[in-house]
Amino acid sequence: MSGTHYDRAPGDESAELEEGTSFGVPIYTIGLVLAVILTATSFWVANTTLLWGPGVPVGLVVLAIAQMGVHLVFFLHITTGPDNTNNVLALAFGVLIVTLLVIGSLWIMANLNDNMMLSPELMNLHAQH
Repeated sequence: MSGTHYDRAPGDESAELEEGTSFGVPIYTIGLVLAVILTATSFWVANTTLLWGPGVPVGLVVLAIAQMGVHLVFFLHITTGPDNTNNVLALAFGVLIVTLLVIGSLWIMANLNDNMMLSPELMNLHAQH
């Protein structure tokens, strides 16, 4: 194993061809077909009456996660191989940051909503004047 195996830019086709990986038109075509199928299925799930109403959001979340997986594997080529450790760690860190931001924002908005409203006693006092 040479030192240049790990020291290459993402998308460096010459290094990928030397390693024997098959990144190319067939991989992108498979990814495109899967993405189109998942997108069409999402539209079908949202517009059908065959599914139980409360199950529609769950189905859309599952299809969205599958769509993200297709994009990560087929278009961004993020795998669990030893040469992609940094990519997987960067992805995990990004997911962590986005999760913290969403949860923190929802928590702050919920607390601001409760704290910005006048208490019933103050509202009655304000209404009397």
